[in-house]
Amino acid sequence: MSNEEKRLLQKIPALLEADNLPALEQLLNKQRSSDIAEVVELLDNEQRRIIFDLLDATTSAEVLEKVDEATRAETLELFEDGEIKSIVSELNLDDAADLLAELPDVERQRLLQSLTPIESAKIKKLLTYSEDSAGGIMDPILISVQEDATVAEAISKIRAAEIDEDFFSVYIVDKTGRFLGDVRIRLLLTCPEETRISDLIDPDTIYVTADADQEEVRNIFSKNNLIVAPVLDKDHKLVGRITADRIIEVAEEEAAEDLYVMAGTDADELDKISVFHAARVRMTWLLPCLVGTAVTALVLMLFHRKFGFENLGLVYAAAIAFVPMIAAISGNAGLQTSAIVVCGLATGHLAAKKLSQVFIREVRVAILVALSCGIIGACISAFLPHLLASSGTLAQVAAIDFTKHFRIVLAFGIAMFSAIMVATTLGLFLPFLFRRIGIDPAISSGPLVTTANDSISVAIYLTLTLLLMG
Repeated sequence: MSNEEKRLLQKIPALLEADNLPALEQLLNKQRSSDIAEVVELLDNEQRRIIFDLLDATTSAEVLEKVDEATRAETLELFEDGEIKSIVSELNLDDAADLLAELPDVERQRLLQSLTPIESAKIKKLLTYSEDSAGGIMDPILISVQEDATVAEAISKIRAAEIDEDFFSVYIVDKTGRFLGDVRIRLLLTCPEETRISDLIDPDTIYVTADADQEEVRNIFSKNNLIVAPVLDKDHKLVGRITADRIIEVAEEEAAEDLYVMAGTDADELDKISVFHAARVRMTWLLPCLVGTAVTALVLMLFHRKFGFENLGLVYAAAIAFVPMIAAISGNAGLQTSAIVVCGLATGHLAAKKLSQVFIREVRVAILVALSCGIIGACISAFLPHLLASSGTLAQVAAIDFTKHFRIVLAFGIAMFSAIMVATTLGLFLPFLFRRIGIDPAISSGPLVTTANDSISVAIYLTLTLLLMG
C-alpha cells in the first residue's frame, strides 16, 4: 500500500466517524480512482455505501472496476438496478460486459433490457465469448475505413468518432468487412491528404483470433512488443482490438491463477466471502492428497510385514527414520522441475521446443542433483544414528552390525538418486501431458507430483533395503 493510500485509510474512517460528509467528499474528489479502490476494499458495506453516494457516476464506475471481485460482488448488492445501470453506462463496453458477467442471470438480463439496443447488442456479443479468450478481453470500439478511402477521409472519420480510448492505428477492411491490415496514425499525419489508404496498408499486421486463449495472446504481445492488436472472427472480419494495458491485467491474472493451482487451491475462493466456500475449494485439492498419503502409509505397513522376520525389525526401524528425508527431497526436486516447465510453457519460452530437447537438459541437471543429494544423504544416514543413540531402541539400532548398516546406507543413497530421477521425470512429463490433453499444466506441479512421489520414493527405498538385506 502506498503512502497516499495509508493516508486515505487514516482520514476516511475518521471523517466517516465524525459524519463530516462535505469534507469527505472534498477529499475524495482530489484522489485517483485507483487509490480510492484500495481503501474501499478495507471498509465495511455501510462505509462503502456512503463513499459511493459521494462519488460521481464516472468515478464510481472506475472505482468499482478496480476493486477485487469479492468487494465488487458485495458492493453491487448495495445498489439498486438504476444505480448499476448508471455505472454500466459509464464503463467501456468490455468492462461493462465483465461486470455483467458477474451478476446473476436474471439481474443481468434485466439490466441488458434497460440499456439502449445498440449497447445491449454489443455487450451480448461480448458475453458470448469465453472470458479467457481474446474475444472475452477485447475492446469492440475501434476505427476502421475501407481500402479505397483517402488519408483525408480517414482523418475525418477519426475526428468524427466519439471515442474516449487511446488508439494507435486505423484498421483497413475491404467492402465485405474482411481485415486487410492497419495504418499507423503517424503515416496519416505525415502523408498527403489525397494518398490512398491502400498504398499505406501494412499487410503483415499481427492479429489474433477471437477464440484464441488469453495466455496465447499474452505471449504474442510479449514476443512482438505489441501495443495493440486487432481481433478477427472465424471469417477474418474485424471484431475488436486488444491493448497492452489489458494484456498486463491478463498476465497478472494468469500468474496468480498458476500460483493458486500449484499451491493446491483456486482463485475462486477469493471471489466469495464464505469460509465454508473457501474450505470446500481447498478440500477439493487436499482430499486426493489425503488418499495419496494413505497409499504411502499402506506401503509402509506392507513393508513392515516383509521386514518382520529374523532381526530385520531393527533394520526396518533404522531405515524408516529416513523415509521423510527421501520423500521430501525427491518431492521438492520434482516440484522444481515441474515449476520450471510450467512457467516456461506459460510464457511461451518452452512452447516452441521439443520435449526431447527439454528432457535432455533437465535430465542432466537432475543427475547432478541426484548424485549430490544421494551422496550427502548417505553420509547423514551413516553417522546420524550413532550421534543420537544413547539408550533404548536407538542404541539397538546403532548396534546393527557394520555390514547391515552399510547396506542400509547404500540403499538410501541409491534410493535417493532413483527417487529424484523419478520425481524429475514426473515433473517434466506431466506438464507436457496435461497440456496435450487440454488440462492446465500447473495442476501437475502442485499436490499431484508431491503426493505421487511420496509413495513411489518410499517404495523404491524400502524395496532396495529389503533386496540388499536378502
